[in-house]
Amino acid sequence: MDAPVSVEVAKHALLAAGLILAIGTAAGLLARQLRIPDIALFLIAGIVVGPQAFGLIDLEAGSPLYQILLLFGASYILFDGGAALRLDVLKRIWITIAVIATVGVLITAAITGAAAHLLLGAPWLVAMLLGAVLAPTDPATLIPIFRQMHVRERLAQMLTCESAFNDPTAAIVTFAVLRVAMGIGEFSFSSSLLIMLQQAVVGIIAGLVLGYLAALLIAHERWGFLLEYAPLVTLMAVIGAYFAADGVQASGFMAVFVFGIVLGNKDAFGFKMSLAEQQRLDQFVTTTAFIMRLFIFTLLGTQVDFRLINLYLVPGVAVVAIFMAVARPVAVFCCALPDRRARWSRNELLFMCWTRQTGVIPAALSGILLGVKAPGAQLIASVTFIAILMTILIQAPTARWLAGKLDLLEDHK
Repeated sequence: MDAPVSVEVAKHALLAAGLILAIGTAAGLLARQLRIPDIALFLIAGIVVGPQAFGLIDLEAGSPLYQILLLFGASYILFDGGAALRLDVLKRIWITIAVIATVGVLITAAITGAAAHLLLGAPWLVAMLLGAVLAPTDPATLIPIFRQMHVRERLAQMLTCESAFNDPTAAIVTFAVLRVAMGIGEFSFSSSLLIMLQQAVVGIIAGLVLGYLAALLIAHERWGFLLEYAPLVTLMAVIGAYFAADGVQASGFMAVFVFGIVLGNKDAFGFKMSLAEQQRLDQFVTTTAFIMRLFIFTLLGTQVDFRLINLYLVPGVAVVAIFMAVARPVAVFCCALPDRRARWSRNELLFMCWTRQTGVIPAALSGILLGVKAPGAQLIASVTFIAILMTILIQAPTARWLAGKLDLLEDHK
């Protein structure tokens, strides 16, 4: 008797998961030998096993399983990145973070949009929509890079925070331009700014509250009755922080990131864990975050559509080159150089210019535009895939080399 369709779907999903784990483990070991970020090899592996090559894994981007992995994986990686940050460092660089995560996004979107208009011949609204989609740096990409490459602490933390905080800005700009492009509204700078501030502030508050509550339940001398279940608390709290913020129209990713900052700095709030318990929690978080990025970037590779890329390959590469070599440096020097408190060195600024990978968030935004049949959606998706491939396969593997040349690496034995 034939098995029910649901069982066949479950078997297919389980087989895909097993293949991703096996291929990802091999790619991770190879990346360690080559001393390059593993996400680059995960992406290549995904392309190889995806429908564009051997067809071993063919998971639709719109399927519930793909969306669950993407949503939870990106959230947990953000939590992991937030937990690695230190409040004493953030106090010295918060001005740069605030400016580059807002004004920097607008500068990047404007320059990239202008390049798309000139080189691709796209209408201004479509070009600006493309610029907004590409503007955010990707925390799911940057956080694991800094896990594997020890640059100066404040530099790594600035870039990590930027990648978390600029997502709401880019999303709001994208949807504001989308409303105009689809003829369902008018762009209002003041209302867009108000929405952005609301999403950010409420997301931060949700992260602070849930982060403090989690620290209380796992590390308080009297109330820490969930200490034994600390790893599970991180899983529950990441999901809870995301949906608590999302339920009140705030940034779920912002909430998860701030939750990680609070839990990672629980000592500053008077909570302490024994060394053995802290190591157990750290090992769980590190392993889970590795599995999540393995799945995210392998699956992202399976979604790369070379037929779509070929539609706008040459001008698309030119636009992404300007995006990388012009838009990013202008944004960095305009937003970070004036911060006299941080006093960024020339070498640090140069490293910031090169370190801005494109990944999950832009891919998700371009997928939404395809889903709603936005004007120029295919063009935007094509150039987004090009940007993902170029930044992850060119910038990510060369980041360690550049940091060494600029004397920004720290010794970690």
